[in-house]
Amino acid sequence: MAERSTAAVDVADNSGDEPLTAEADQSTADGVANNRERDTDSDEAQGNPTSEESGKASPPELHSGHKLARRYRLEECVTRLDGFSSWRAVDEKLRRAVGVHLLPADHPRARSVLAAARSSALLGDPRFVQVLDAVEDNDLVYVVHEWLPDATELTALLASGPLEVYDAYQMVSQVSSAMAAAHREGLAHLRLNPNAVLRTSTGQWRIRGLAVNAALRGISSDTPQRTDTEAIGALLYATLTQRWPYESDAYGLAGLPKDLGLIPPDQVRAGVHRGLSELAMRALANDGATASRHESPCTTPEELVKAIGEMPRIRPPEPAYTAPPQYQHTAYQQGAYGRPTPHPGVTPPVPTPPPPLQSRTGKALKWSVSALLIAALGLGSWQLADALMERGGKADDPNRTQTVDGNDKNDEQTRPVKPITVHGAQEYVASGSAQAPQDVANTYDADTSTFWRTKKYNEGPRLAPYKPGVGIVYDLGSPQDVSTASIGLRYTGDHTTVHFYATDSLTPSTGVDGMKEIASATTTGTSLTAKASKPVKTRYVLLWMTDVPNAPADGYSNAGYKQAITDVTFKG
Repeated sequence: MAERSTAAVDVADNSGDEPLTAEADQSTADGVANNRERDTDSDEAQGNPTSEESGKASPPELHSGHKLARRYRLEECVTRLDGFSSWRAVDEKLRRAVGVHLLPADHPRARSVLAAARSSALLGDPRFVQVLDAVEDNDLVYVVHEWLPDATELTALLASGPLEVYDAYQMVSQVSSAMAAAHREGLAHLRLNPNAVLRTSTGQWRIRGLAVNAALRGISSDTPQRTDTEAIGALLYATLTQRWPYESDAYGLAGLPKDLGLIPPDQVRAGVHRGLSELAMRALANDGATASRHESPCTTPEELVKAIGEMPRIRPPEPAYTAPPQYQHTAYQQGAYGRPTPHPGVTPPVPTPPPPLQSRTGKALKWSVSALLIAALGLGSWQLADALMERGGKADDPNRTQTVDGNDKNDEQTRPVKPITVHGAQEYVASGSAQAPQDVANTYDADTSTFWRTKKYNEGPRLAPYKPGVGIVYDLGSPQDVSTASIGLRYTGDHTTVHFYATDSLTPSTGVDGMKEIASATTTGTSLTAKASKPVKTRYVLLWMTDVPNAPADGYSNAGYKQAITDVTFKG
């Protein structure tokens, strides 16, 4: 049940053409509507085309165990509504869980769903739940997408209360950046609500249903950027107050009191962060309701990202420190072992300390210890003088070559380095489309025959102005002192330039300019090692490639400026 509630596709809620004024879901615990006719009527009341209006297309009569393309085995129906159905399925070829949308090929929205799914798949941004396949097979149209069993819907997170300030900040930052990237590629969501936003077990936020969910419902907008921006504002409002910013209840959240209007989050609940409260209002109230705050409204996700960047950065909370319990001596260590227990009311006698060594044996022992100390001091002084004389003689030798390490202060010995295990990674997309997000794990799988590669570019070696750079963010599991980074490369020629930066998460909240550089290096060979001037403590490291060589054609791409990474290791 937990897997079903966190990973099922959000298509059962009835948001209509006004996704921010949605009614609560009319579905059972497993995602199947209780009353399909009532759901359809609800959509019709909100302006959505119903299956009767669209030619009375009905969902295909399929059952658990049915296979699509001899590969995708349907397991459980999570939604059956408005002429389409959504399933949890198993990809038997890759042995992984997937989600599947199904609708008849003659459904009036089948073509638009296929087009939306294919456009979403081309984006390749790891911040969105990826579309894996979009197929028209005889009388069926189906869309296959990722299934995230370890992710939790924002709806479920808000059921227990508002989010912490840092979590709300991370949510709005990551969702706004992702939607800004999608709109730059001409894609809109139009159904961005708490059911469509997920938080993974690593704390990253993912968005599902980009373009596809709206196409399934036949939803469109003349101002898609403004629609998505208002939706982000509603999400932020909900995370700060645990209230839906409209009069109607939705997504398990109570709406605002009637006839009160849209009031700022910090007036709904005490202790709300003032900057995030104003940001939510700027995204929600695009009709001038923010004039009292003297802040201009945000009408696009790009403007929202800029407004977030102008805010003082919200730091994660410090981990709580628990003082260890005071050490208690045992009765034996306290010298009470074997003593009789004193009677109540009687003060126990203070034990008399043992007398000093006054006997002949004691005096001999004292003299022996004194002689040993004197001998040790004399031997140490002789060795020190000999070492100083030897150093002075070597300093006078004009033929001696000295090696000076700028990192070695006060002749300290070089600290031994140790390998750092990579616990996860994700491609970092600063602008445009991703390179090969599905191959990121090949860079730390201890197999030099597998790799992650960039796309081919016509000019180089510098990627700019086509792209500021390409790269991967690595999760080291916990904060580590990173001093050295080494990578194996597939192509030689010209030069490859790589920078390593310390960042705050797998989806950084700032650009490269706001990160701390650890080290950088350039090579013309198939290996590269970058050493930091001093170790930098961080959990997340961005490998940022700005220059790639001119490489010949191979079985993966034509000749051009490109590079591939076979393996990455970090040491600290």
